[in-house]
Amino acid sequence: MRAMILAAGRGERMRPLTDTCPKPLLRAGGRPLIEWQLLALRRAGFVDVVINHAHWAR
Repeated sequence: MRAMILAAGRGERMRPLTDTCPKPLLRAGGRPLIEWQLLALRRAGFVDVVINHAHWAR
């Protein structure tokens, strides 16, 4: 199965944290937010993931 993560937002509501770091890379519970999503997708059986990113793309 395939999945797509939409991670292109600016993170306006998480300011000032997102002034220097993209929202998907902010840490919560010791992991970047996007890692939690990737782990959940893997547990659900997804094997292909596309990440749509734009703001603070690195």
